Amino acid sequence: MARLKYLTKADLAPENQDLLARDLPLFQILAYSPGGSRAFTGLGGYIRFGSKLDARLRELAILQVGYLTRSAYEYAHHIKIGFDFGVSPDDIRGLIAESDGQASSLEPLAQAVLRGAREMTTDLAMSDATFAELRRHLSEEHLLDLVMTISFYNGVVRLLATMQIDLEPEYRKYLDQFPLPAA
Repeated sequence: MARLKYLTKADLAPENQDLLARDLPLFQILAYSPGGSRAFTGLGGYIRFGSKLDARLRELAILQVGYLTRSAYEYAHHIKIGFDFGVSPDDIRGLIAESDGQASSLEPLAQAVLRGAREMTTDLAMSDATFAELRRHLSEEHLLDLVMTISFYNGVVRLLATMQIDLEPEYRKYLDQFPLPAA
């Protein structure tokens, strides 16, 4: 159960009801801070719709963050979103294998993206070797967008965990298909 009541449009001033255009638990909590919510969704919107970074690679990076932090909400939501942007079930199985230190059939660039996301999530920063490998494959703009994506979603999972935001029942099927690691 979330630490704050989920807000509805009726709880908001008319000028802030647009904050719940996407009626999801995360946004229902963010609406307590209209300015913060707008800033949060501004960067999130850029990452999803404005960045020129390959959408599949972006989603793999986000999924890696969700998987490592055991964030059921983030991971399940981005499995669904990832499918819409070209992530395959084999990609997710590869992510799980890579996370467990096993070989996968993912291409080298996807492996480097996942490694970078793991390093930023567990060690705070990407290693020089991973950064150099990504730099060989990505433009500086794409590389920075990747780093911003991983950074942003590391913040998102912490917000979700601290506010104890609930996963909707319709997303549980993704966790059944691709379980999170045991605690």
